[in-house]
Amino acid sequence: MFRSVVTAALALCAAPAFANDSVAELGTGGLILSRSDAVAMESENLFISADKVTVDYVFRNNTDKDVDAIVAFPMPDIEGDPNEMPAIPDDQSDNFLGFEVTIDGVAAKPQLEQKVFALGIDISADLKAQNVPFYPFGDAAKAALAKLPPAVADDWVNRGIIIQDTSDDGSGMKTVYAPFWQLRSTYWWRSTFPANKAVRVAHHYKPSVGGTSSLSFFHDGQFQGQYGAYKTRYCMDDTFENAVRKAAKADPDGNPKYFENRIAYILTTGGNWASGSIGKFKLTIDKGDPKNLVSFCGDNVRKVGPTTFEMTADDFYPERDIDILLLEPSDSEGGG
Repeated sequence: MFRSVVTAALALCAAPAFANDSVAELGTGGLILSRSDAVAMESENLFISADKVTVDYVFRNNTDKDVDAIVAFPMPDIEGDPNEMPAIPDDQSDNFLGFEVTIDGVAAKPQLEQKVFALGIDISADLKAQNVPFYPFGDAAKAALAKLPPAVADDWVNRGIIIQDTSDDGSGMKTVYAPFWQLRSTYWWRSTFPANKAVRVAHHYKPSVGGTSSLSFFHDGQFQGQYGAYKTRYCMDDTFENAVRKAAKADPDGNPKYFENRIAYILTTGGNWASGSIGKFKLTIDKGDPKNLVSFCGDNVRKVGPTTFEMTADDFYPERDIDILLLEPSDSEGGG
């Protein structure tokens, strides 16, 4: 299990940047197979940074017959809530993470399945009937909702599909209809795993990186707020915490001049393949800049470069997902 802690070096900074602004990261993981009794994940080489996630797999069919299966990559669910700000790299595209996949070096062309839900009920047909885009953010959805017939709008409010949102757009307080549904997107493709042979699959995408403009677990000169949850989720150790304290002492206001970046990767789906474990697992995490601080949970992690950390394991059973906390200096010279 992931237990040990990885910590990076501290950078002192000067310019303050404090606010309550926050964006939520969207957890993203690996590939899911429609059947798991024949094809094993022989190896997984996973690289995670704030800029990209790359995964190189070797799958092996351990039987004497070819296996035709559907392989899927679930995109993170998007919640339509005007009070939340999801960290979405590209809000103008269905493929908002820029997902691409190759099979034995040849680019695949996945199909995209999208559905929308409200209160757990599939409402895709309702949105299609009113020409409302499934993607809940952006101008297209707002414009479509503004054109809803009053009776439909009232019905959708009652069913939890939309809500009334009142805000000031600069010209005074206005009330509009806002999406409140959940978008679920999955890329999938058919793949053949030849008998007793290995198949190499690689995919990459830009992760959803959440964050805050100041530290949510340290203020007024002490660890508080989200500290308890963060310590468990990111395995913050004494070295990491001392670096935060040192930054606080260096500031006249006693506040460490960092902002947070958070990355979530769903690793537990790797146990869905044959044998339930990953034959050879390698994880590399790049904190982006030597001045950044990074903390995450992992076993036998080694620092292998100025910004990179590596973990390897054999017959690895993914019991826990990966959560990464990056602290980036809030001055203009900080990296990330």
